[in-house]
Amino acid sequence: MLTSKERAALRSQSNNLETTLMVGKDGVTQAVIDEADRLLTARELVKGKVLETALMSPREVSDAICQATGAQGISCVGAKFVIWRFSEKCQEARNQTGRAKRKEVPKSKADPVGKGIRARRAAAQKVREQRNQYFREKAIERAIERDRERQLREQK
Repeated sequence: MLTSKERAALRSQSNNLETTLMVGKDGVTQAVIDEADRLLTARELVKGKVLETALMSPREVSDAICQATGAQGISCVGAKFVIWRFSEKCQEARNQTGRAKRKEVPKSKADPVGKGIRARRAAAQKVREQRNQYFREKAIERAIERDRERQLREQK
């Protein structure tokens, strides 16, 4: 499911597209669905037009094609409609040109915030280790004391 911002971006991209899919008086036939599927695989974004002789509205045509091809309706204005479906073929082309990859922001080695966080975590870890060591020693001392007391009671 697309968000409204993604849909708006696709709608703006579709303004420059030529109408490549025509639906005539026969309506949504298997040939129209096959052509839409081929176009969606090749381009991802397809603009279509419903001719006046068709017995269906552009919204109905768009919904029928979307349901048959697994696409999503982007817009429907007048007799024209725009549909979109993700295409692996287009993604591979974008990956080769490098458009789809977002460049990582280089991190400065002198990151004062990260350095402070790491220092606080290290200090807290040291405090926890000292506290655990103290309680371990006290537990051992207490166990030794109990053994001595028990031995003294047994001797008497």
